[in-house]
Amino acid sequence: MANVAGTYYAIGNRCTHMGMGLSGGTLSGNAVTCPKHHSVFDVTTGKAISGAKIFGTTIAVKDEPTFVVKVEAGSIYLDL
Repeated sequence: MANVAGTYYAIGNRCTHMGMGLSGGTLSGNAVTCPKHHSVFDVTTGKAISGAKIFGTTIAVKDEPTFVVKVEAGSIYLDL
């Protein structure tokens, strides 16, 4: 889950390249970068922005699944 400008978004937590946890990556604006091979995903849409980078080659990755997020009375809920 990510907070982007006060709005919460949720995408899958496993990079679609090799399954590394995206929660260990970095978030910059609306883009999360996988800590292993640096695939980049848009947390607002789940779309792959750029693929994995291995030995100077970029490998295509699939988009991440997205989940509906609801904020009610100070609690955050995900529709899984």
